[in-house]
Amino acid sequence: MIRAWLDLPSLGIFATLCGLYACTALGLYALAFRSPLTGNVKSLTGVVAPFFSAVAILFGLLSGFLANDVGERNRQAVRAVQIEAGELRNIYTLSVASVTDMHEIRIALKDYARSAARDEWPQMLEGSHALQTATAYDDLLRRISDPSITRDASAAVHAALLTAAVRVGNARTDRLSLSADTTNDLKWISVLILGVMTQIALTLVHLEKPRAMLAALVVFGTAAVVALGLIALQEHPFQGTFRVSPAPLERLLELPDIVAPAADATTTAPAPAATPAK
Repeated sequence: MIRAWLDLPSLGIFATLCGLYACTALGLYALAFRSPLTGNVKSLTGVVAPFFSAVAILFGLLSGFLANDVGERNRQAVRAVQIEAGELRNIYTLSVASVTDMHEIRIALKDYARSAARDEWPQMLEGSHALQTATAYDDLLRRISDPSITRDASAAVHAALLTAAVRVGNARTDRLSLSADTTNDLKWISVLILGVMTQIALTLVHLEKPRAMLAALVVFGTAAVVALGLIALQEHPFQGTFRVSPAPLERLLELPDIVAPAADATTTAPAPAATPAK
């Protein structure tokens, strides 16, 4: 239920929050002043204002912890994508700088980046991964693991390529785990319930003043909708308004597969003009 709500578009998330806290406020107001139980409810008059503060503090603390978790997960998602794209660019740079032809590695690299950005990204919205991307990564790693690279290039270049390829795999694993993370669902339930409990506390401390009680419920409900709505928009790092973009991976597709070797200055320099004989 919480996951379905968080997967709604921005308007749906705010509309749901508005409906929840508006219905709760109207229900509490009707229960206190427009229902057969009004007498029983008003018998609770005397609850002091600090009681409301205790519940509000709990709501604020848990909301702050939730916002911090959501923000940290988004930062980790950005970092994972940047590391993945950066290590792929390192592989490309090493393949170009090497004295041997690594054309096939560059093709495999771009196949992986293309599959990650176009095949796997949509599936991450459902907490899944793309088999095509896993296959493309296996092909890239197989080509980089070729022992002939050590013989033709050098052991240092081969080790650097393998290290970068392993880091790409680790970054992809981090990206997939962050997209499938649902550990905040229980925290969301707790925050929403504490919001309702805060409204109940406001009702108890304003039983003698109907208009003041309704005003307090409206103000708190508006603040809760704004705060929780903005946090919810960032809950899933790879979808929604503030989603992490696959642009760093897509930019790798603009790199050329075939790189022309640098011309030798000794062979390309123009010969000096001959001095005419006198």
